Amino acid sequence: MGKCWSWSFVAGLSWLFVVPLFANDLEQETQAAQLPTIVSEATPSEAPVKPAEHVDLKDVVQEPQDSAVADTSSAEESPSMEPSPPPESAVTEHAQNTDDQPVTESITSQEPVATQTPAVIEEPVGPLAAQPLVMLGSEVAPGTSARLSWTPNVSFMGIAAPTPVLVVHGAKPGPRVCLTAAIHGDELNGIEVVRHVLYSIDPAELSGTVIGVPIVNLQGFRRSSRYLPDRRDLNRYFPGNPKGSSAARIANSFFSSVVQSCDMLIDLHTGSFHRTNLPQIRANLRDPAVEALTRKMGSIVVVHSAGRPGCLRRAASEAGVPAVTIEAGQPLELQKQAVTHGIKSVETLLDTLGMLDRRPFWELKAEPVFYQSKWVRATAGGILFSDVSLGDRVKAGALLGVITDPITNSRQDILAPVSGRIIGMALNQVMYPGFAAYHIGLHSSVEELKSEPVEASDTVDEDGDSSLPEELVPAETDERLLEDS
Repeated sequence: MGKCWSWSFVAGLSWLFVVPLFANDLEQETQAAQLPTIVSEATPSEAPVKPAEHVDLKDVVQEPQDSAVADTSSAEESPSMEPSPPPESAVTEHAQNTDDQPVTESITSQEPVATQTPAVIEEPVGPLAAQPLVMLGSEVAPGTSARLSWTPNVSFMGIAAPTPVLVVHGAKPGPRVCLTAAIHGDELNGIEVVRHVLYSIDPAELSGTVIGVPIVNLQGFRRSSRYLPDRRDLNRYFPGNPKGSSAARIANSFFSSVVQSCDMLIDLHTGSFHRTNLPQIRANLRDPAVEALTRKMGSIVVVHSAGRPGCLRRAASEAGVPAVTIEAGQPLELQKQAVTHGIKSVETLLDTLGMLDRRPFWELKAEPVFYQSKWVRATAGGILFSDVSLGDRVKAGALLGVITDPITNSRQDILAPVSGRIIGMALNQVMYPGFAAYHIGLHSSVEELKSEPVEASDTVDEDGDSSLPEELVPAETDERLLEDS
């Protein structure tokens, strides 16, 4: 019994010393296990934004890349630019060399050059340098251009089609102007306008940012179709709904990812359904910010139109981004004259805003502003032969065109109900009664616009399919009556 008691006493003493050791080991293991979780929580918050790759949108854009290779120019430009590794690496090299005694004399003779060069340039350049642009999960450095991509969260079987977004971020601060085209996939003129403007800008000379989306409706463009694959018109669903239909989700994604990053928006369109438009600006002239924007876009016809609910320019303006629509030409065809007019109007805007030093030449000093307009519709079915052209000025009662029935040989004249200017018209084609054939801009004044009820003046549609004769009221559920160019 005594031996057993002694062994149990010794075992008890040993546990008194061993248990604390196990406890300490457990504490160290738990602390070591918790450390990786703390680090993993901190790293994701810093990872979302990545530097955008500099893309050569223009031959001149290669100059910043060449200068970055040289030691002197990179040291001068880096203080005002986002990429700062070259100066930091130079400082660390000097710090390491100063600790090395044999080389001390050679370094002291070079210190004035290394320390004075950034100090002299930082003071004047710093306040004029633009800040990096963070957009679509990327960071675009000042004085560079990039090709980003926007992908709507709507795909079929995991197949997503990224839409290119071109960005030219100027070396100097300024406004952000957004250009969008091909919201309707069959409208080609605007695509060329965006391409020409974006690829001709030198970011070193730009003050501000120009964001261009040449093809918004990429799915419709691939099929040469105005609509999305589900036959919905994307320009009826802005600003969109993240939980709505496919079109509403695409509109919401584009609106929140691109449009809300801009200070002003230019949406480029053409006529629709075999119609053509005189180059013109559609804008809500009741909005002071939008009206001021139209005055900066050169000698181009301006037509007042608030825009139908769901169209991009109306949604953008209501969200605080002044927006206008440039209408020029017809769909499914690339027209040089319409493209040139659109380019001149956009470049005039950039010049007036002080973003670029470009002064396009306009043949006319000023074009009229039409605060009201009226569509003239076919009263009979048949083949249309027009007697007028875009831009013609007509008087009330003038002959606009003739509709001939190829079976009965009957003839129906289309007469101008009011005096004005032809700002849009249907191409010669087969048409049915009620088809919008001619769009006439009416000569009116600002006072008449202000005195007229909003409902009466703002029901002007974009291509003629959303307005009916006054005695007819379209059903709210009939989407075909809400077409917009």
